[in-house]
Amino acid sequence: MKHILLIGTGGTIASEMTAHGLTPGLGGEDFLRYVPALRDLCQVDCLQVCNIDSTNMTPRHWLAVAGAVRENYDRYDGFVVCHGTDTMAYTAAALSYLIQDSPKPIVLTGSQKPIHMDSTDSKTNLLDAFTVACDGRTGGVVVVFGGAVILGTRARKTYSKSFGAFSSINFPALGVVRDGQYIPYLPAVPARGPRFYGELDPAVSLLKLIPGAAPEQLEFLLRESRAVIIESFGVGGVPSGEDGDFYRIIRAAMAGGKIVALTTQVQNEGSDLAIYSVGNRLKSDLGVLESYDMTTEAMVAKLMWALALTRESGKLKELFYTPVANDILCHS
Repeated sequence: MKHILLIGTGGTIASEMTAHGLTPGLGGEDFLRYVPALRDLCQVDCLQVCNIDSTNMTPRHWLAVAGAVRENYDRYDGFVVCHGTDTMAYTAAALSYLIQDSPKPIVLTGSQKPIHMDSTDSKTNLLDAFTVACDGRTGGVVVVFGGAVILGTRARKTYSKSFGAFSSINFPALGVVRDGQYIPYLPAVPARGPRFYGELDPAVSLLKLIPGAAPEQLEFLLRESRAVIIESFGVGGVPSGEDGDFYRIIRAAMAGGKIVALTTQVQNEGSDLAIYSVGNRLKSDLGVLESYDMTTEAMVAKLMWALALTRESGKLKELFYTPVANDILCHS
């Protein structure tokens, strides 16, 4: 039998009802009591890294989960990380940069309802996650949820309550779990690793533009952060283009060594700063980083990872545009 490590972090799946709402309190051994069929699939050990609502997840917790995988990597055939749904996509992206080219599966899952409820999706999601972890044909970091198997750098929570909560953004799902069987859609890519990284720089901020947004908001974030991601409209740009205060602030910040990256609020198809004048010179003259088909979650995690490796803008740009776990495919 395969030997799988179940890593608990909390989330809805581990929550119990309190006077103030659902609060995580259950751990891996509790999950095994609720889903005894897991022991029929494989030998399971449990490790609790934290027990928090995923709203409280931070880069420090990402490093703790990655460290747990690294410390136990040689002892297990795969890993299942139980996690809250609200920030699972960020954690999946972060683990994709902290643990690269793993031939062993590192599977994140959770649920929309706690495991003690009769109408919960947790038991199916756990069984599906362990099925993928035991199968072993798909290595690296993936999210398994609602029957879908999604690359860690491409996952996003797109439904707040429905059981099929996660979608694969700008990339096909890797496969599905159906009737207890994993059906991969894409062929496995031989892994060269694993390669582990142990640092992140959390000084990354995100500004979501709205019509009439004040440029001073961006100015503040650039003072407080080493890198700022601007989530813009459509294919990308900033208000008033090269003639506005946003452009002036970005130019001054980049001259002072700050990193500015542009992405889009539109979920599908990605950015293209070259199309409109409001975005063209941001790329051609200032050299801001552009998301193309990357998710915002992946951009956040990748910049934290890259900033921990280098502060030199040319090297950081190279790292940003070098694909990791198929996080970016369309770029120039």
